Amino acid sequence: QVQVAESGGGLVQAGGSLRLSCTASGLTFGDYTMAWFRQAPGKEREGVLCLNRGGGIASYLDSVTGRFTISRDNAKDTLYLQMNALKSEDTAMYYCAAVQARWCSSQIADYSYWGQGTQVTVSP
Repeated sequence: QVQVAESGGGLVQAGGSLRLSCTASGLTFGDYTMAWFRQAPGKEREGVLCLNRGGGIASYLDSVTGRFTISRDNAKDTLYLQMNALKSEDTAMYYCAAVQARWCSSQIADYSYWGQGTQVTVSP
């Protein structure tokens, strides 16, 4: 049974940093492309960053360029999202998603497994 679980969210002041983690079990982590999505209140879920199984990165939000970094540790079956210089508009539920593919995608329907999300709240 595949399980995906995010952690590391919380309340932070604008300008601060957080590191989100996503652990996956029940699958061969290194065979999977992994991505971070987020969903703000009243808005649709959107892709943030994707890291494919070959190490290639795709960014889907100009607003996080230079501030957010995606990485993975295949030995620990863990995906990370380092978020720096946080802004109030980064407030959202952050989700981790996985698909057994070589490619990255910003489309929700392309991913097979999802975590329950971790809340990030940035105060002004």
